[in-house]
Amino acid sequence: MKNPLTKRMDPLIGKLKLLEEADTGPFISELKKRDSPTILGFLNQHGYNIAQRQPAVLDSFLQVNYLLRDGIGIKMACSFNGRDPKANLNGSDFIPELIEDLVGESKDRYELFAMGTREPWLSEGARNLFGSRHFHAIDGFKAPEDYLAFYQKHHVPGRYPIIVLAMGMPKQERVALHLQKAMDTRALLICGGAILDFSAQRFPRAPIVFRRLGLEWAFRMLIEPRRLFKRYAIGIPVFFYYLSRNALSSARRVGDWNALKREP
Repeated sequence: MKNPLTKRMDPLIGKLKLLEEADTGPFISELKKRDSPTILGFLNQHGYNIAQRQPAVLDSFLQVNYLLRDGIGIKMACSFNGRDPKANLNGSDFIPELIEDLVGESKDRYELFAMGTREPWLSEGARNLFGSRHFHAIDGFKAPEDYLAFYQKHHVPGRYPIIVLAMGMPKQERVALHLQKAMDTRALLICGGAILDFSAQRFPRAPIVFRRLGLEWAFRMLIEPRRLFKRYAIGIPVFFYYLSRNALSSARRVGDWNALKREP
């Protein structure tokens, strides 16, 4: 039921594909059936804040094919907009499961790309994420056209590219869209944030109870207070300001309210 206080659906919250844990299998099957390059992204409180300040970032989020919920902040945003938030599907847990399910034992149907972070974590993270499978890796500090050239250099026609972009928001979404527009094959582009750093154990993962409650951000701030203090201690109150403003105001704010598209 829609929250009676809200005047219209927040476009980012309306864009989310909300899943229960039991829905992930059918969702992965849906991804396998798509016949065009597909972008999978994740929305958390930090990404929501960036999108409110930068219209181009909002547009990028609205253009990805699938946007999943990540964290307790977006859970609250869903409830505030009258949507059932369902399960928390953060990328660090879901992406390895997704890749394993997609690739399985296949050795020549797929090709794997890791784009993001820096060495030695880039190669170590990709090895841990992809297992013993062959992959191509490039750091996360180049221009969008460099990633396209790298992909084109290594792509084998007839194979299904799975590209993990781990550059952080909003660069990874921008690069994913740049690649997607130039690709003429089935592919999956995954906007994975810090997935390669976590896979390389550069940063410790939060205990499972934090992750299940959507509180991984709190654990991360405890272990990296200098880098993440502003993002969370300041960003969380700002997030609730943006959320309330967007829900209660009938005026157009950032981006185009008519851009709302729930289906990929």
